[in-house]
Amino acid sequence: MNKKQNRKHLGPSGLMVIILCTLMPSLGLAQQKNPQKPNILFIYTDDLGYGDIGVFFQNQRKEEGDKAKPWMSTPNLDKLAKSGAMLTQHYAAAPVCAPSRASLLSGLSQGHANVRNNQFDKALANNHTLGNVLQRAGYATSVFGKWGLQGDRRWSYNNGEWTARPTDRGFDYFYGYMQHRDGHEHYPNEGLYRGKKSVWENNTEIKDGLDKCYTGDLWTAAAKRWITSKAENGSQPFFMFLSYDTPHAVLELPTQAYPEGGGLKGGVQWVGKHGQMINTANGEPDSYFHPDYEHATYDHDNDHKTAEIPWPETFKRYATSVRRIDDAIGDIMKLLKDLKIEDTTLVVFSSDNGPSKESYLPEGFVENTPDFFDSFGPFDGIKRDVLEGGIRVPTIARWPGSIPENKVVTTPNISYDWLPTFTDAAGLPSPANSDGVSLLPSLTGVGDQDQGLVYIEYFQREKTPDYEEFSLQNRNRRRNEMQLILMEDLIGLRYDIKSANDDFEIYDVSKDTRQGKNLASQDSLNHLQQMMKKRVLQIRMPDTSAVRPYDGEAIPALRPQPRSKGLRWKSYGGNFPWLPKMDDLVNNGSGTVKNPSKIRYNKINSDYFLLEGYIEIKTKGNYELRFSSVDKAIVRVHDITVFDADYGYNPSAEMMENMYFEEGFHPIRIYLKNSKKERNPFILSLKLEGSSSTAPVEFFVRDT
Repeated sequence: MNKKQNRKHLGPSGLMVIILCTLMPSLGLAQQKNPQKPNILFIYTDDLGYGDIGVFFQNQRKEEGDKAKPWMSTPNLDKLAKSGAMLTQHYAAAPVCAPSRASLLSGLSQGHANVRNNQFDKALANNHTLGNVLQRAGYATSVFGKWGLQGDRRWSYNNGEWTARPTDRGFDYFYGYMQHRDGHEHYPNEGLYRGKKSVWENNTEIKDGLDKCYTGDLWTAAAKRWITSKAENGSQPFFMFLSYDTPHAVLELPTQAYPEGGGLKGGVQWVGKHGQMINTANGEPDSYFHPDYEHATYDHDNDHKTAEIPWPETFKRYATSVRRIDDAIGDIMKLLKDLKIEDTTLVVFSSDNGPSKESYLPEGFVENTPDFFDSFGPFDGIKRDVLEGGIRVPTIARWPGSIPENKVVTTPNISYDWLPTFTDAAGLPSPANSDGVSLLPSLTGVGDQDQGLVYIEYFQREKTPDYEEFSLQNRNRRRNEMQLILMEDLIGLRYDIKSANDDFEIYDVSKDTRQGKNLASQDSLNHLQQMMKKRVLQIRMPDTSAVRPYDGEAIPALRPQPRSKGLRWKSYGGNFPWLPKMDDLVNNGSGTVKNPSKIRYNKINSDYFLLEGYIEIKTKGNYELRFSSVDKAIVRVHDITVFDADYGYNPSAEMMENMYFEEGFHPIRIYLKNSKKERNPFILSLKLEGSSSTAPVEFFVRDT
């Protein structure tokens, strides 16, 4: 039994799984798992920095005792971290909300997700999502709070029709802001700008009656009501995406102190009355400062001989907003305890990107600069940067009995790893199109962690801020096209990219958190430099809505090259809700053939097949690839998903892609479902641009 098979077990007895795998190799992954599926609560904040959370950074500022460095506290999040795991090198998939959320929800990197750059309100692709995979895994699913991926006319989706509401993407229930812009303010019917905002329950606009409802409280109260109903029903596990719109944008204050107690009887509560929908919908909107910050002072000139001055109101507002999130976390955790489901609920807390300097406050307010609290932590960069401070986010996971207390996960990981992590927790392999890996081995300590892909691309005009905390080279730095890849535990970084030939800066961020020492000039890293340049072309598909300067570069071939014709194949049993990523399943057959049509699909008692090998490109150039399959299929060349014929695929429909290949050999993986036991379940052909004929693909394997 290989390491991947061993690492997948999460039940009470690893030995039992080994026995099952040995005696019944045709068992699917789901049948090897503990049959109890955890509830999953994923809490997402908007523009919350790594450095904003006590245990990640703010507690260190407090301990330093430097009056020139104000600090905040997050006691409930600190408690959550101590009862589970801190992921200290967790990355957002993009440094701004829309693409970051799209990658999180789809399980795809920014090299494959359909929402990139600043494409706010673009429709999330109609494919696998956290909602529909968990829905098909037997979960009740919901979204509370900010969405912003519904589609609108800017992206030519049905003349502005909302084709991608949460209920269109696998969520049974939605309560929140549908449009991105609405999340800039935190009162549906009031607010400092009093702009037009709409709150939706599923597909019905329900803003009327939400007077004086601070959204941080509103989403929490509505989420508590839904969790309570599901727990009391108890017939199925639930998945909730609790998507706060704070502390982003307008730094509006709550109406009053957070109600005491928390849980079923205390904290914020759903009242359900028009004009008083929740129990904090009274008093004066935008009026309450947390007492820890209301009269806080600091040493503004770093001179202990002069008197301290009050914090500017902007930062009192920011700290109150962060503390309100912390209060909500404590409230929800108390609810899980009251409902006796805290031990059967996997809770994950994270943020969509690094801290923002935007505050959207009226004239006269000080700008919300993240360097007041050093919200970026020990890193350089803020929201819209692919420097560490813009993409490294505070992340906590708690699952009593499975994730040990006080655990610290230092291995790098990224937000699109959560989809395979959650399917793994539910006892299923991830969809074959996923770019992520399950993090359960790192979180639980059971099995070996697969190496994941940490890759980010993004475009933004403007420059980085000129903060004295940043390394000199990272101040007032031109952004434009940016890219990041992690290889061999080193970060490859490019800013203001002009072409695919631009060198990567290379950093060891475990030692150089400010990214001030570029290692790229070291001769020992010349090979890694070239590998990074090749790798970023082997893991992404260009998107005409987000053009990059390296889109037209040929995809590099491999060295050394295989010479023997053929493909290696493996077959798998099981019955899964989607075409599974088979790498972690136990195969029940295998072999090597020169022609995939010679595999006796109709004689093998399996529904799933994985074919691996290489295709030969004899002439560098643009190629037209055509593919069709009698059933579900995924085709990857290198780590590029070329054909996704799984979710919504019409069997036997031909798909076509144009790709620019370098001469040589390119690895290919074909994931197939063949429940009809067809002798020739797929057709794949290549045609060089300018050629008059289409040729079948010849496959090769490495000699062993």
